[in-house]
Amino acid sequence: MTTGTIKKVVADRGFGFITADDGKDYFFHRDSLQAPLNFDRLNGGEAVDFDVQTSPKGPRAANVRAVDGA
Repeated sequence: MTTGTIKKVVADRGFGFITADDGKDYFFHRDSLQAPLNFDRLNGGEAVDFDVQTSPKGPRAANVRAVDGA
């Protein structure tokens, strides 16, 4: 499991990017968010943890969850 922060949300296209604690950026799709995270309410800066999956375009975030207490 990897932790990071929502860096950017591209609301009209349904995706965004997470900057992991190691400094790497990971793509995420709105469908990869787990409740109670709501894509339409993300502003950036939210602390999250996630699983890294490989995809044809490189690593991406999956099973994105809010960090407890955030």
